[in-house]
Amino acid sequence: MIITIDAGNTNTVIGAFDDSDELMFQSRISTDRVRMEDQYAIVLADILKLYNVDVNGISGAVLSSVVPPVTVQIKPAIEKICKCKVLTIGPGLKTGLNIKIDEPASLGADMAAVAVGAKENYPLPAIVIDLGTATKILAVDKNGAFIGGIIAPGIKISAEALSDKTATLPLISVTNEPIPHVIGKNTIDCMRSGLLYGNAFMLDGMIESFEREIGEKCTVIATGGFSSVIKPLCRNDFILDDSLIMKGLLAVYKKNK
Repeated sequence: MIITIDAGNTNTVIGAFDDSDELMFQSRISTDRVRMEDQYAIVLADILKLYNVDVNGISGAVLSSVVPPVTVQIKPAIEKICKCKVLTIGPGLKTGLNIKIDEPASLGADMAAVAVGAKENYPLPAIVIDLGTATKILAVDKNGAFIGGIIAPGIKISAEALSDKTATLPLISVTNEPIPHVIGKNTIDCMRSGLLYGNAFMLDGMIESFEREIGEKCTVIATGGFSSVIKPLCRNDFILDDSLIMKGLLAVYKKNK
């Protein structure tokens, strides 16, 4: 059994794959920059117990993290509970990606993992949309090379900025409740429409622009917490894969086994 962990700015996702590469479970906890090693160990132990995972059956673990203070606490916590060495996504680890950007070493661990997940599981070329704390769209060409992408403020960040930087706009929660009209009739609906339709229309434009630059139609895969909310609002169809980064982490682990 392989444990896969992705520590993001807002959430940390924990998964486990059995010997046949089936995802046994996927769990989310809040990423806490002040949580200490033993605290992470307790949380991880409780999650494994919740899903009836026998720690004696764990043979390896792989971690991606974009939060350095969390990395130094959670990595030894995983090793303490799982009793195995933890591979950490970063320079020097084999990913199988030919990274064709200006500074390959600067590629975020999460972007590398989802790109590997797309390359290993879907037809190429591919466009991957990751709707998390930040909205990230990346491209993998037909030869499996990572050729770049975009990073924009995520939906939650945008909602918080609207509230923080204005005197009267409230902080709203972004849910998957349907929005009947693009033109809002009250403040809340105006904000929800701007956040959700605004992001959906941006994604449509980006998908079409990426395909023009790549020069052919692409497989489009979306992952991240807001992907299921945005998909019904887009005119371009795409595949939802909530476990894409977990699949990418497993593939990286196998390449470095």
